[in-house]
Amino acid sequence: MAETVASTVEHIRNELRKVIVGQDDAIEQILIALLAEGHALVEGVPGTAKTLTVKTLSRIMNATYSRIQFTPDLMPSDITGTNVFNIATSSFNLRRGPIFTDLLLADEINRTPPKTQAALLEAMEERQVTIDGEAYALPSIFTVLATENPIEYEGTYPLPEAQLDRFQLKILLDYPSEDHEREVLSRWNDGFNSKRLDQVDIQPLADPNAIIECRAEVARARMEPGVQHYAVDLVRRTRVHPFIHYGASPRASVALLLCSKALAAIRGRDFVTPDDVRDVALPVLRHRLTLRAEAELDGVTADAVIADILKSAEIPR
Repeated sequence: MAETVASTVEHIRNELRKVIVGQDDAIEQILIALLAEGHALVEGVPGTAKTLTVKTLSRIMNATYSRIQFTPDLMPSDITGTNVFNIATSSFNLRRGPIFTDLLLADEINRTPPKTQAALLEAMEERQVTIDGEAYALPSIFTVLATENPIEYEGTYPLPEAQLDRFQLKILLDYPSEDHEREVLSRWNDGFNSKRLDQVDIQPLADPNAIIECRAEVARARMEPGVQHYAVDLVRRTRVHPFIHYGASPRASVALLLCSKALAAIRGRDFVTPDDVRDVALPVLRHRLTLRAEAELDGVTADAVIADILKSAEIPR
């Protein structure tokens, strides 16, 4: 039942609130990506708790966690691992890289060259890694959460469209409100320390297979033909909008379907409504659009274009 998903998500949210202040919308979108078996690109200035959120989430899920700091000298084998020759046995042994984990935080993914960025493509799409011609399966709940800094572009390598399209959602983390920032200071003043998560009373999920079971429930949610047509209409409108050079691909339509199902389940339903589609449209579509140069010069943003499309598209009744 969808109630199982809703109760699991509510438990995760409550435990995250013991560590993370505010950012409820971003947390919900991360959970949507997790339940929809997707990956998320998280954009936010330093210090907005991106790493802390993922690290805490892994503790709540009882999941393994790896963090890779992407740098210009990072090599693909630093991510995937490599075969190392063992002199004692005269054979090669696989030394697994940090990608063999449940939750992978790819920190500042745009600071590494395209060759290393591409090391994630197979893993994200097929949930396996090929090393020296042999394929190795990744954990069933393998999820990539990659971060970008929106204010520093010097020395970065923009992600190619093919890789951006592999991310189901692009999540924007803004500064916390004044009240939330005051609460952050109050917690630290009372002894909280994000470097000592083991001292926080975090209650893990009782069932280690809860996320897998929730994913099965999400997959069983229904999207009626009228709502399917609405999702397709939104995506197709991105291909003819006057401000857009390249619109979203059919993969975006599938992402809208999957993320809408996840959001519906989080809201306690086993069916998708047009509101679910509208509420996930921004994070699903914003990174899949290429704006025309003249539109960018005029200060038009992808979010503004998507908002315009949402206003003009007919909502099914």
